Amino acid sequence: MPVLEVRNLKVRYAATGPQILKGVEFAVDDSDFCAVIGPSGAGKSTLIRCINRLVEPSEGEIILFGQHVCRLAGGDLRRLRRRIGMIFQEFNLVNRMSVMDNVLSGRLGYTGAWRSLFKAFPREDIERALHLLERVGLQDHVDKRADELSGGQRQRVGIARALMQQPEILLLDEPTSALDPKISRSVMALIKELAEEFKVPVLCNIHDVQLALESCNRIIGMQDGYKKFDGPSRDMRKEDLDAIYAMEVL
Repeated sequence: MPVLEVRNLKVRYAATGPQILKGVEFAVDDSDFCAVIGPSGAGKSTLIRCINRLVEPSEGEIILFGQHVCRLAGGDLRRLRRRIGMIFQEFNLVNRMSVMDNVLSGRLGYTGAWRSLFKAFPREDIERALHLLERVGLQDHVDKRADELSGGQRQRVGIARALMQQPEILLLDEPTSALDPKISRSVMALIKELAEEFKVPVLCNIHDVQLALESCNRIIGMQDGYKKFDGPSRDMRKEDLDAIYAMEVL
């Protein structure tokens, strides 16, 4: 049984506005590291953000861990979101907080805001945060403020924070677009390594086609709200990329 199933997903932001997603369907298995590629405006970010209801679908079904996501509300939706790790393009760190506190904020769904305010996290959470910071190479930056870090370091904090949730799926919304090409490759390699280590499937919206082909075992190609390709990275041909990007020059 897939970890995630998306069926006939449609999104329109306003009653009279353009349709952003137009009947998208796919599934993600527990061993997938799946890239969503396509030109700007194809619906990639909207698709990723629908999975945890940061964007509300207009029609269709999202079935995650056997639950119908669009039917959940309140506490049920919060409990589902605890199982989803999200890594953002713009890092979404609290600049004035330390690296350690930003990582520990990944446990807020379990411990609540009160413990965070008074830094009353259980010892096992603190030990896990230290272990993850070591795994992402930031063990010497624990007490630094987030705004003292470079872009690549800030994204590594975001990775550690997402893994603090002990997620059962990772959603990545253009995690490397704010980074230079060399750092982008090191960050994607780290995410792939950690996803394999913690046995977490990944669905990743990514703008760099070559990086997607190098890093991911599966590609979903989007154009103008439609799914144009869905298959193993090794099966993608130049003709497929031409169809996805149409008038764009790669």
